Amino acid sequence: MFIRVARRSSLGQARHVTPVPPPAAGDLVAQVYAQVERDFGMLAPPIALHSPSPQALAASWVILRETLVATGVTGRAVKEAVGAAVSRSNTCPYCVDVHAATLRGLADDGSAARDATAVATGGAEAIGDTGLREIVRWAGASGRRDLARRSQPPGSPAEAAELAGVAVTFHYLNRMVNVFLRESPFPPGLPAAARGGLLRLLVRVLRGATLGTHPPGASLDLLPPAEPAAPLGWAAGSPTVTEAFARASTAVEAAGVRSVPGSVRELVTATLADWDGTEPPLSGGWPGNLVTGLPPADRPAGRLALLTALASYRAGPGAVEAFRRTGSDDRALIELTSWAAMTAALTVGGWSNTVSAEPINTERTDR
Repeated sequence: MFIRVARRSSLGQARHVTPVPPPAAGDLVAQVYAQVERDFGMLAPPIALHSPSPQALAASWVILRETLVATGVTGRAVKEAVGAAVSRSNTCPYCVDVHAATLRGLADDGSAARDATAVATGGAEAIGDTGLREIVRWAGASGRRDLARRSQPPGSPAEAAELAGVAVTFHYLNRMVNVFLRESPFPPGLPAAARGGLLRLLVRVLRGATLGTHPPGASLDLLPPAEPAAPLGWAAGSPTVTEAFARASTAVEAAGVRSVPGSVRELVTATLADWDGTEPPLSGGWPGNLVTGLPPADRPAGRLALLTALASYRAGPGAVEAFRRTGSDDRALIELTSWAAMTAALTVGGWSNTVSAEPINTERTDR
């Protein structure tokens, strides 16, 4: 019963697209849905929203599973903290809510619960666990080129690769969530008491899944082997993370070739090459001033792709509707935004491509 209710809730949260319902799912979509429910505990809306494009759906799940969910050398609580910290830096309140709640659910004492609250609110200095504090500081800075190059992922090469993989995954997912989901996983106007009850239920469900063992690599066969679409030096310490991003980025790149005009791909790629992670200006006509050189028919796609890549929380319904008016369907919409989000996330990953040889110095981050 809970699985059916959770499915309806997950599919109903998406804006702008209609996710594929399980009874209508083709082979690849059905395989992804089954893995997500088994390993994540529920059909997570940030993954399900990709389902109009089976390849983008599989890619989003492969990187999430093989970084956050798979059992590795880094504890799940640490990974959840990285996800929440990156989400906060990307102004993605939906992901902050979910992953901070999961982190609280994994807390084994009062001080760990306080640390989880500090992660959610951005108060890194209030984190008592010194190792976790260092990791959260790094994660929060990972989206700024100058800071990322001065602050590499903490830990051994394997630990650093896992942490960087989680960070890059959330730099991708935050962008998609900001475009397609509400600011909170809870219905608007929900009373505080009811919100607390639903949050506790969500934590119990996710905690049950996080406490299990999830062998690395189990999702890789959803996508064919591939050479990476961008350098993955930051993942070198983990063959599984490297393979996950090689397969996923290749699938998303192919979707981009199919659904994103070549002029838009060139514009976004060139813009990201000069980007340093700072917010684009609110004035000065951005991004309209960048798309004026595109063919008129490509400008709505260019505008939405730039917003997704560089300021996803500003990608409102108007930008989506303008792209829709070009005759684009759900699949094209997902593939354009997925391509833009992945290209941006891999750009961010490229800013942090040197791993430490020292183990993480932490008091409790092996939970």
